[in-house]
Amino acid sequence: MNKQMRVWGLLSMTALASLGLAACDTNNKPSEESAASRVGATDNKPVKLRIVWWGSQARHDATLKALDAYTKKYPNVTFEPEFSGFDGYAEKLATQAAARNAPDIIQMNPNWLFEYAARNQLADLTKGINTNDIDKPLVESGMYKDKLYAIPLGNNATGMVYNKNAIDKLGISAPNNGWTWDQYFQFGKDTKAKLAKDKYVLMDATNDYTMYSSYQLSQGKGYPITIDGKFNIDKDTWLTFVKKYADLRKDGVIPPAEISTTDIESDVKMDLVNNDTLLMRRSFAALYPGYDGVKPGAYTLVDQPRGAQSSGFLKPSMFWSVSSDSKYTQEAKKFIDWFVNDTEAADILTTTRGVPVSKKALAYLTPKLTPADKLQIDLIKNVGPDAQPFNPGAKGWSNYTTKDFKDVGEKLMFGKITPEAAYDELVKKAKDYQ
Repeated sequence: MNKQMRVWGLLSMTALASLGLAACDTNNKPSEESAASRVGATDNKPVKLRIVWWGSQARHDATLKALDAYTKKYPNVTFEPEFSGFDGYAEKLATQAAARNAPDIIQMNPNWLFEYAARNQLADLTKGINTNDIDKPLVESGMYKDKLYAIPLGNNATGMVYNKNAIDKLGISAPNNGWTWDQYFQFGKDTKAKLAKDKYVLMDATNDYTMYSSYQLSQGKGYPITIDGKFNIDKDTWLTFVKKYADLRKDGVIPPAEISTTDIESDVKMDLVNNDTLLMRRSFAALYPGYDGVKPGAYTLVDQPRGAQSSGFLKPSMFWSVSSDSKYTQEAKKFIDWFVNDTEAADILTTTRGVPVSKKALAYLTPKLTPADKLQIDLIKNVGPDAQPFNPGAKGWSNYTTKDFKDVGEKLMFGKITPEAAYDELVKKAKDYQ
């Protein structure tokens, strides 16, 4: 794992280097099929694969088209899709897996992978899927104890998405890459001065573990939960962070708690950026097509603010995994192989899950990339040179980082607890995971 972390900063640069190959790749035809496709995806026995994912409407639409294309190619394989926004996805999947009723094919968050693999809830994908055209460090990000349990679906980077059209109309200078936390908070204050009372600028990050992780990393304090499962939320850093957001809440730069807690990321109507409640939020490159799909041309990306160090990191956008309880493991593998490697799939999916991981698929797509696609790639390029090491999430801590941290943060947002008492509660809850 340490070796993987050291090379991660080079990952996107290696993958993106293949962009330059597109003009020279004259043999990569749209009709080219993956290895699994050439030998036939399945026999003629009817197979129905349950498949689950989260994401924006753009990702949902593209994925459904891909499933239809696969069924058209192999009529005996049909799908039972389950999809939603990110909110509540982790909880539902955990419940299904515990009941041994997980879908056959699972869109897996990198932060959860070790949890599921350690509980033997995922099938071994070491054989049966062609990974030769995927950078080795990216493939290794889906491994646990030398076995492959997840196939990466995209390169990704942390960043901020904001409504540039709205900011331009307000006459506010747009943020630039390399900005600091002080500039970020000042941007919020300056912009709020020109907004209506019921409109806000920034997202309240008091309950956002990912955003706080970035902040603590940028202060040189490391991850709040270390890779080997040690509690490391620095008290002074955390208190500074939540008190800053309390001031922003008081000044109307961020929404009141009753509005902030209605947010559902990537939802067309409930995402607070999509419904014009606020102008900026933490996001990922891979989520950008969803925002652009809601308001084409309105949004853009900038990197996360910096402290003494950078706050951004690179990561696999997400994975496909297969449930260990699936009755159709081989069929699921063959579908994943097609999804990742086949140019027909690439044409349909484009960058809805991040920059494609297959070098051949990426080279094939390059001439067709939209301005929105290129913004994703630009963010990855900007974050890459001094990216923080990727932490996939310590084994046994996923409930703490996705639920406990959020619950304590929401108590603070609603004024039900003091910052000092909230920190003590975080420490107390962490003892259950040590």
